[in-house]
Amino acid sequence: MASSAEGLVPITRVFLARYYDTCPLPPLSEDVSRLTAELRELSDGLARESPLTSGEELLVHEVDRQPAHKIDENLWKNRENMEEILFLLEECHRPRSLQEKAIPEHVDIAAALGELEVKLRSSLKTLEAFQQNNADNVFNTVMTYMPQDFRGSLIRQQRERSERNRQAEVDALVNSGGSIHDRYALLWQQQMERRRQLAQLGSASGVYKTLVKYLVGVPQVLLDFIRQINDDQGPMEEQRQRYGPSLYSLTKMVLNIRLFLLLTWGRFEEKKIQMDQISLLQHAVDLYTHEFEKFIKFISKVYANSPFFIRAEDAGATESRKSYDDYKETIIPPGKTHEITLTVESINSYIAWDFSLIQGTLSQDIGFHVEYVNPSGDVTLILPYRRYVSDQGNFCTILAGSYKLKWDNSYSTFSKKSLRYKVDAVPPVVDAPQPIDEP
Repeated sequence: MASSAEGLVPITRVFLARYYDTCPLPPLSEDVSRLTAELRELSDGLARESPLTSGEELLVHEVDRQPAHKIDENLWKNRENMEEILFLLEECHRPRSLQEKAIPEHVDIAAALGELEVKLRSSLKTLEAFQQNNADNVFNTVMTYMPQDFRGSLIRQQRERSERNRQAEVDALVNSGGSIHDRYALLWQQQMERRRQLAQLGSASGVYKTLVKYLVGVPQVLLDFIRQINDDQGPMEEQRQRYGPSLYSLTKMVLNIRLFLLLTWGRFEEKKIQMDQISLLQHAVDLYTHEFEKFIKFISKVYANSPFFIRAEDAGATESRKSYDDYKETIIPPGKTHEITLTVESINSYIAWDFSLIQGTLSQDIGFHVEYVNPSGDVTLILPYRRYVSDQGNFCTILAGSYKLKWDNSYSTFSKKSLRYKVDAVPPVVDAPQPIDEP
């Protein structure tokens, strides 16, 4: 990685192609396409046994469609279908005679299904961990350009709260009876919102319009890249062309595993499943989970070493960020005050401060309070007056407008105070509701 921003080159598709040339994807087993075709042939035979239900028809249409083009959308689809298969494999969702193990053969089938469940749960956890690590890597890369003080901490806390709110939205959907498909439609919607926000960072628009002021020393080549991150023909298209086809084949395979299992359960009482079909299903799940986990392990390394993860230290931005982190100092004469006005454009912003007195031979303190001033000039006390030697704090705003931070030395007759401070209005890192003005 280059040691300064001047040494970085534009992150174009051609540039990424040179990196991906060093990361060839091992080919999938030829059995992936063979087993996928055999499962589909069995499913077509089951479909001819009796008319399809509406749910079965929807799944058949999905199996027949081409997989989505984006890598991450395919990963979410694999995750969704693994969960759908695990749902079908749960004992309470198996055909009744299979649950009751009416004949000895059912005992063997139940044992085989249990093994499939273990393998799929392992692959699902591997995918979940990869997605979380990748999201954290993107955010942590951005955070290396942020002030390494209370402002950076507040931005991190807001991101964590935003993710908790997203999870609460998912939980509410599940608790209201939403299906696995409904849940994943919402999860993908949330993922696209994260991607849109990342693209906004590159153009300093939307939620990042005010937040971008903190991004000290970000190389322009990185901003240009993330502005195009969602474009169909942007730099990331090179990754899709290189690694997409193998993933698309795995997406097709997991869909056909799910279709075969769904149709088998729906016709189990009329057409008993044969042990050779169970053997085929086992082979398919074994191969799918092996190839999928191999793909995730490969793509994890590709992502981890990708040239677009340019951290501040790699871009030579740490010194400029350090200067942005510096405290200010001022002298407050006896009988005087010092105040700073911060303007908040969006509610859910944070007013934050960190200050201390530079002590001499005598221990000193200073009065401090915070006020909100509405457009009419009316003042509302936000933080009551107290005397401090030092303090660090913050609060979340519920009104847009002006906030005054006041340090008071009016009670002192002879002693001046040397104040060292840092204050800021930290904007929300998620889109906020429209700001309201106090009537």
